[in-house]
Amino acid sequence: MMNNKGKELGILGGTLLALALSLAGASLRAQDSRKVLSNPVPVYPEIAKRMQIIGTVKVQVVIGADGRIKEKKFIGGHPLLVNAVEETLKNWKYAPASGETTTQLEFNFHP
Repeated sequence: MMNNKGKELGILGGTLLALALSLAGASLRAQDSRKVLSNPVPVYPEIAKRMQIIGTVKVQVVIGADGRIKEKKFIGGHPLLVNAVEETLKNWKYAPASGETTTQLEFNFHP
């Protein structure tokens, strides 16, 4: 049986969790709204085509206030495909903003 103090802590914990989840959703939407100015498509490497390598490359990027990608963390993908994405991301450009944003990108490679 729960006393009043336990009920209050449970309610407070639930309220804090709901607040944290709503803030996380808001920041995710804000990140997704950052306008892309230049986003060339990665070239499917010829050797990957010959080896019939297909798949998805997932990468988390930190976009600087100037709109350039300043950090990349590859989450998954074949190394040949990751290299193609890494080279292409050097030419991506987002609209300038007041601060950094983080987002996850996915690139699908199929013949």
